[in-house]
Amino acid sequence: MGQHILSGNPPVPVVLRRSARARRFTLRVSRLDGRVTLTLPSSASEREGMAFVREKEGWIRKQLSEHVPLQGIEIGSVIPFEGRPRRLTAIDGARVILSDNEIGLPRGGANAGARLKGFLREKARSRFAEAAHHYAGRLDRAYSAILLKDTRSRWGSCTHDGKLMFSWRLIMAPRDVLDYVAAHEVAHLQHMDHSPAFWATVERIYGPCADQREWLRRDGAKLHAIRFED
Repeated sequence: MGQHILSGNPPVPVVLRRSARARRFTLRVSRLDGRVTLTLPSSASEREGMAFVREKEGWIRKQLSEHVPLQGIEIGSVIPFEGRPRRLTAIDGARVILSDNEIGLPRGGANAGARLKGFLREKARSRFAEAAHHYAGRLDRAYSAILLKDTRSRWGSCTHDGKLMFSWRLIMAPRDVLDYVAAHEVAHLQHMDHSPAFWATVERIYGPCADQREWLRRDGAKLHAIRFED
């Protein structure tokens, strides 16, 4: 249906989409790029849709004010690793080198973003394997595989056949946050729901997790805002 403009300071582009399955207006502000999208039922007009958008202007602008801008990867950029800021530097040699305050990327090699992404995935796989083994041992349950993905909607998942999936971007989060997500998914090996029994299991094998859940809610979008590829 195209793009409309919500007037104001600044003007906000709004993408209108129609869905035969929609029963009401649905407004979404993307955490990834800040795009505002309104989904309309088939029977609704664009005028009605934009009237709804204007009613929600305060909410839209609040969401946009909290939006985290996208960050590219280049020498001199700063990204977190296990919750600690590290500056990207160019170094001689063929290997990525991690130090207390820096991540050294080989100069003149492959694309810096792609090289860094590969390094982070490798570290994430090692950390999640360590954490999942630890918490599965506490639960006396076995998982069948560990998979790493770059999902936007969830930080982890557990299948009925015991496969644990994690977002590799969590290697950039504080270690206790990564450990919490590992324990959360391992707990699903016993409870495939979010019942009180499930949360009791999380607390038994991990401990209190309110701070870690709050970190993901408050700061998780910053991890998704880092772009490793053009």
